[in-house]
Amino acid sequence: MQTTTNRPVKVQVDHLTKRFGDLLVLDDISFQIRKGEFVCVVGPTGCGKTTFLNLLTKLIEPTSGKLLIDGEPADPRRHNLAFVFQEPSCYPWKTVEENIRFGLELKKKSREETETKTEEMLRLLGMERFRKAYPNELSVSSTQRIIIGRAFAMEPDLLLMDEPYAQMDLKLRFYLEDEVLRLWREIGTTVVFITHNVEEAVYLSEKILILSNKPATIKETITNNLPYPRDIASEEFISLRRRVTEQIKWW
Repeated sequence: MQTTTNRPVKVQVDHLTKRFGDLLVLDDISFQIRKGEFVCVVGPTGCGKTTFLNLLTKLIEPTSGKLLIDGEPADPRRHNLAFVFQEPSCYPWKTVEENIRFGLELKKKSREETETKTEEMLRLLGMERFRKAYPNELSVSSTQRIIIGRAFAMEPDLLLMDEPYAQMDLKLRFYLEDEVLRLWREIGTTVVFITHNVEEAVYLSEKILILSNKPATIKETITNNLPYPRDIASEEFISLRRRVTEQIKWW
């Protein structure tokens, strides 16, 4: 994988501002995300992380500023965006295989491409023998892997993940974080991962965007050069975790 600075710019955000009436939520935010980069976004509770994500997905429009993907205005009709949220989003009436195929079919990919990518994702997830199983027959971790696999199968321009492990215990969380890192390194998708968990941000990211309290600006952008796989007990990991924690305090 190329070093971050050698990769082309995938997402360019210039002076992004969002108001809801008189309430200023995001204030003049600018940053770049490079192709294939794994970026985590952290900040104080209520600082506007969800608004930030909704602007990236174009679910809401900015008050001012620009959001470009590959140099063009972001448009879900043109760009291949995918989402993973913390709420369960497997389709219970579809099998594992059908769930993974769903996004590809929605995007009207060819039958051959759909079959190829579905098989590849089942193999990468280690779920070939569960292809005909339904979500209610599987564990929580397996159903979340299906959701992640469905998103990665589309090889999106931008994969947006909004606290996908917030409801899970620590052991399961680490397991699924490792799954995401493995898929990301295999496929090379550009990922923006919203989290309240500082340790998770340090464990996953190549870059951390720290939002200030509302109205949110980017308080600091940190390049995370810790080698993968990361040792959460190392001095370097603990030092970076402490630095990020100090930066998101608003009191």
